[in-house]
Amino acid sequence: MPGPRRDRPVVLLLLGALLAADLYFHLWPRARRELGRISPGCPCPAPLAAPRPPPSRTPRAAPALRRLFAHPLYRTAPPGPAEPLLGAREALRYYRRKAARWNRRHKLYREELNLTSPAAPLPLRPEASWLQFHLGISRDGLYPRSSPAVTRLLRDMRELPTISADYSQDEKALLGACDCSQIVKPSGVHLKLVLRFQDFGKAMFKPMRQKREEETPEDFFYFVDFQRHNAEIAAFHLDRILDFRRVPPTVGRLINVTKEILEVTKNEVLQSVFFVSPASNVCFFAKCPYMCKTEYAVCGNPHLLEGSLSAFLPSLNLAPRLSIPNPWIRSYSFDGKEEWEVNPHYCNTVREIYPYSNSNRLLNIVDMAIFDFLIGNMDRHHYEMFTKFGDDGFLLHLDNARGFGRHSHDEISILAPLSQCCIIKRTTLLRLQLLAEPEYRLSEVMRESLLQDPLAPVLTEPHLLALDRRLQLILDAVGKCIDTFGEATVVANDTTQPQSPAEHRARLDT
Repeated sequence: MPGPRRDRPVVLLLLGALLAADLYFHLWPRARRELGRISPGCPCPAPLAAPRPPPSRTPRAAPALRRLFAHPLYRTAPPGPAEPLLGAREALRYYRRKAARWNRRHKLYREELNLTSPAAPLPLRPEASWLQFHLGISRDGLYPRSSPAVTRLLRDMRELPTISADYSQDEKALLGACDCSQIVKPSGVHLKLVLRFQDFGKAMFKPMRQKREEETPEDFFYFVDFQRHNAEIAAFHLDRILDFRRVPPTVGRLINVTKEILEVTKNEVLQSVFFVSPASNVCFFAKCPYMCKTEYAVCGNPHLLEGSLSAFLPSLNLAPRLSIPNPWIRSYSFDGKEEWEVNPHYCNTVREIYPYSNSNRLLNIVDMAIFDFLIGNMDRHHYEMFTKFGDDGFLLHLDNARGFGRHSHDEISILAPLSQCCIIKRTTLLRLQLLAEPEYRLSEVMRESLLQDPLAPVLTEPHLLALDRRLQLILDAVGKCIDTFGEATVVANDTTQPQSPAEHRARLDT
């Protein structure tokens, strides 16, 4: 007779476990439901759930940014009718000619490459956001306070496909002509590209070179600092919050460097600097001799690369601009110093020079210094302005990529125009005082504004908090000037008198 099977107890245990699981998870819940139906229950109806409290009628606090822009300081009308920079008819005629020229060149380029698939010419649409932005520039600023065109332009720059990519004009001038003996590297070092979109709008693309959490080393000179894409984005938002409106609209975007740059560029030099890294990432670098090395390249991951896109201003043929040396220009050498750095009375000399002697130019210089101090930009060697608006026109705050480098250091020397001249626009001072109040705190307003950008968070928290600290230093400097010279001398009444923050709060209280 065969002996007893040793695996029989194991089989019995397994069957028992399966039966128990079936009873517990299937048969017993079903039995409970059936018993619940036939068992006598309480004849009373089931107790009603406790009623929800009515929604609070206390209005939600409006977002800080909306409250700020609703303040009377941001709703005062300019002293006169807005004088536009461009005539609409002339601008449309000029840009139509440029679009037709681009279509002809693109057709010839495709024929040279023996591309047989037809490519329909791209039309110029008068309603294009970039064109409406150009037509909205006036003596009051680059755009009105409430500008649907700027909102659409920011959206288009982050969404529209690119149709061409090329070096900027200054970098084209540098190709083959770089002087490596210069201490100050030309702008080509930082690899700016001009991207054109499907609606014929153009933007300056600056790729990510430094991570947000990295600070500029304290041993770096300002003229060899990195250019940061997120600084360009943050500078636009801060400029709008200060109500200067002198920075072109700027937005962040993830660019596919293969499809949106390499495959659409016609520039053979730009095509030649693309390569694939050992990590299989697509990279490219500047062609200038001292930067023609792969270790200076920027790389996608593997194709996507963060960058900032700043809208182009109108063509110089339509709206000529002057580039003027900043009176408080720094010494771009390792050991030299400019006069303003050693002479505390330097502003007296500047006041004797036209146009700083009899126009708003000096007040605009102080505005620019305040803006640069807040972002930590020490590289404002020149400023530009539209010739049409004359000596009293606003200054353009361009090229802000060297800002937001060190949140742990406040470079007080940037405020030299304010501390040496002791003048400030009344409207500028009132807005700075408003942004120092808890209800409109600058860091909070900036944090909220930057969340609108696709690359948010744009700035790290230490950089946001540094704005509040630097704002207080500006107000302290103004306070010292007022204590020394009196408010009537220091505070220039640049427009019809708007309400102060305290007056506005008193009205709200009543």
